[in-house]
Order: sequence, then C-alpha cells, then structure tokens
Amino acid sequence: MSKDDLTPRQRQILDFIDARLRQSGAPPTRAEIAAAFGFRSANAAEEHLRALVRKGAIAMAPGRSRGIRVLKTAVHTRSGGGNSGRSLPLIGQVAAGSPILAVENVESEVTIEADVFHPRADYLLRVRGDSMTGVGIMDGDLLAVHRSASAEPGQIVVARLGEEVTVKRLERHGEGLRLYAENPAYQPIKVDPARDDFALEGLAVGVLRRW
Repeated sequence: MSKDDLTPRQRQILDFIDARLRQSGAPPTRAEIAAAFGFRSANAAEEHLRALVRKGAIAMAPGRSRGIRVLKTAVHTRSGGGNSGRSLPLIGQVAAGSPILAVENVESEVTIEADVFHPRADYLLRVRGDSMTGVGIMDGDLLAVHRSASAEPGQIVVARLGEEVTVKRLERHGEGLRLYAENPAYQPIKVDPARDDFALEGLAVGVLRRW
C-alpha cells in the first residue's frame, strides 16, 4: 500500500493518526477524528477508517476506542555501517539495575530522524507484553521516548520501578502515583515516591511498527 492508493481525505486522516501517535503515543478516537475534520458524527469517521482497513493502511481492534494500528513500513533497522542516515538507539531487554542507554541494552540502531517526534526522541524502546494495547501500543512495537525526569498526569511514560522498566499511563493520587495499564487484565500499580525505588525515564512520543 502506498499513499497514492488513498483518496485525499483518506491521506489526511492517515496523516492525522500518524501525527497523534508522534505527539502523544496514542491514536485518536473516532470522536476526535470527527471533530478534527468537521464530520457530523463519529460514524462518518468510522466509515473512513474502515476504508483505510480495506486498503491495508490500518488495522482496528474491535471494541476499543483507540484501537487503531497503522500498518506501514515506518523504519529501516540498521545492523551494519552501510546506512549513513541519522539513527536512534533501539533498546531491547533492559538489564536489571542498569541505565536504559547502557551499551549492553542497545539492540541495534534504527534509521529515523529524532526530530520527527515532538518533543524529539532520544531512543526507541522495544515494547514487551500487551499491557498498553488499548492505546495501540502492541507487543513488539518500537516506542519512541523523549528522556525526561518529569511528566504531567495522563501522559504515557517509561518508568523504572525497582529493577523493572515499564510503559504505563501516569496519574497522581494525593502524595502518591499510580501507573495504569491500557488493558483491563492489568491492575494499577501504586507508587509511593518517598518509599519506592521509582524513577521516570522518559515520555512516550510515538509508536513505530514494522511488518
């Protein structure tokens, strides 16, 4: 599938979904698409999304308001020195207790401009598990991360809790924090920053998916 196979409106909607993924790490809802393009109802947005599904541009998870997945070859992984483009380190399995960007954690490099994302990405993290599927972050996806030690409530963050690094939505509850999955099978994680070994590693700024 190429963008030449899409109508102008379908290209606009696909670009809008891409932009939302880069900005917030999550795809838009049908209602948000409808509002952005002036549709009278979310049903009109749904019709355009189904057309994009038929043309192989996206996939949609049934029953999920943000279950839109973009199906395209977004990146090219560089395993050797033959590519001269800019790249971001791809972090695979994080070794317990080690800094995320430690040499032993870098799986490879991915050729992509950091400034494609806002704020700019510092690294890519390979997603493990299905705890964030409700916002279109799937097992095996590459999560673009902007390094930051602070976050606003509601943002999707990369956090270190003890020796584990996890991707969750951050919320504040009084003096404490909670890390929420976007999958009803997972319970929120309660965090007391005064007692727990906890640190924010960065903000999710986009999702990349490869065939």
